[in-house]
Amino acid sequence: MISRALTAAAVAATLLSGCAVNPVTGKQELSLLSQGQEVALGEKQYPITRQQQGGAYVVDRSLQDYVSRVGQKLARVSDQPQLPYEFVVINNGTPNAWALPGGKIAVNRGLLTVLEDEAELAAVLSHEIVHAAARHSAAAMSQQQVLGAGLAVLGAATQDTGYGDLVALGGQLGGSAYIARYGRENELEADRYGMKYMAAAGYDPQGAVRLQRKFVELSKGRKSGGLQALFASHPPSQARVNANIEYAKKLPDGATNRAAYQRAIAQLKRDADAYDTYDKALAAVKDKQYDRALNLTRQAQRQQPREAAFFQLEGDLLANKEQYRAAYNAYDQAVQKNPGLYSHWLKRGLMSAQLNNYTDAERDLTRSMRYLETPHAHYFLGQVYEKQGQVQTAYGHYQTAAKAGGEIGTKAQARMQALGSRG
Repeated sequence: MISRALTAAAVAATLLSGCAVNPVTGKQELSLLSQGQEVALGEKQYPITRQQQGGAYVVDRSLQDYVSRVGQKLARVSDQPQLPYEFVVINNGTPNAWALPGGKIAVNRGLLTVLEDEAELAAVLSHEIVHAAARHSAAAMSQQQVLGAGLAVLGAATQDTGYGDLVALGGQLGGSAYIARYGRENELEADRYGMKYMAAAGYDPQGAVRLQRKFVELSKGRKSGGLQALFASHPPSQARVNANIEYAKKLPDGATNRAAYQRAIAQLKRDADAYDTYDKALAAVKDKQYDRALNLTRQAQRQQPREAAFFQLEGDLLANKEQYRAAYNAYDQAVQKNPGLYSHWLKRGLMSAQLNNYTDAERDLTRSMRYLETPHAHYFLGQVYEKQGQVQTAYGHYQTAAKAGGEIGTKAQARMQALGSRG
């Protein structure tokens, strides 16, 4: 009984010490992270999450500038304009947007084609800005910590031990620690204050009403399609539409900038058929119709020859056919068209290894880890070094890959055992 009482007292003390003022609403809320720690966590995770989600959209780089300008305009009128906001368009066809701690915000190209004007884009971005400014991710992480991590980790998280512990904490909590699934109260808060930011920046707050109406309609039945990711993190409802309608009545009218928005997404609209063909190719891969998938991805290349993803998929399909030289050439095209995505370097490196070109393989696999460190890169670097007789270096890479678990971890463990038996 005494130990339970002490535990309860420790939890209560932790919760009290972890209270912080929400910078947007002024309410006292649980937060076990300082804002400096939160910003550092977002800074570290942002490039990683961008790579994992598909990397930056580069076919029309002017679109990145446009979205960033709109985002920064809104950020300047937010309740936390001093945050290091960044905005990026991700090369991902799934309609979604997300915010990481500290103001790191992304919107998928797939969502941009769903929107009609700049006011609707402002509604998306301002909503994400509120999540960052109101520290919703920090609150979500803190709640997860309280519910599942235990007192020992709680205590470590509240100590001023630098940012390394916080990064480890985020890893323990998983991806939801960064891209939170916000509750109803957070969503309504982000809608309401996001509309306030829209009006302050000169946008029509009705853009937020139209956006929510659109999402509610799309969420019905089979119409949701690829929008599940958006609806999972930002669940739409008629109640949100109604709340937006009521709050919009209190705000001044503003600009929609429809013409400017349509100009900004013109390339995406021109490439709609190419991405549709690519999606059909991915569906064919899922159905194991590999020849059909290869024909479709080559058709997509003809429709938009600047899109690196189309060439990466061709490389995947040729590698599956063990046509390694042709696969290398396809991955080489992907690297040339978008050198900023880890998977292009990783896969070209794998083909070099298959072709026994170990110097190029080592270069490309190492380069891939500048963008995103993966157990696959470590495992195949291990193979490259092992084949060159550099056993100790190979063992180190296998050891790192083994920590990831899963199939690649099991393979790495097997190679470690084989190398160990030689000694």
